[in-house]
Amino acid sequence: MGRRVSSKSPQDKLERITRLQTAIASLETYKNFFEGQGELAPSGVWVARYQVRQPQKAYWYYKLQASSPSFTTTGKAPKLSKYKHLGKAGSEAHVAGVMAVARRTIVSELQKTIDSLKNSLLDISFDSEQEDI
Repeated sequence: MGRRVSSKSPQDKLERITRLQTAIASLETYKNFFEGQGELAPSGVWVARYQVRQPQKAYWYYKLQASSPSFTTTGKAPKLSKYKHLGKAGSEAHVAGVMAVARRTIVSELQKTIDSLKNSLLDISFDSEQEDI
């Protein structure tokens, strides 16, 4: 059986700090990996499915859609648009768009978790885990 260490001991504090630092380093490695896999979609952008109807048929297409104009249009006078056409399901642009949104979501969630663990580390480091009431 191991020796029970008081939760206020310097050894316990050091062990908890080390555990947090290890977890943060691991999450940062994951984050760097996903950032290196390709483009991240901008914040507020998602993939939308839409239908185009013709007299005898209906076709489904995909687009990146943003909450505010984010995509540069092509043409004589380029401007910003809320939409970027991706084409049919499985097209290169469609898959790239879906993957960019997925990577952005993963990286964003990893960053939130890293920030939370860093706050925990600060709590331990500055003895602010306990508050006098």
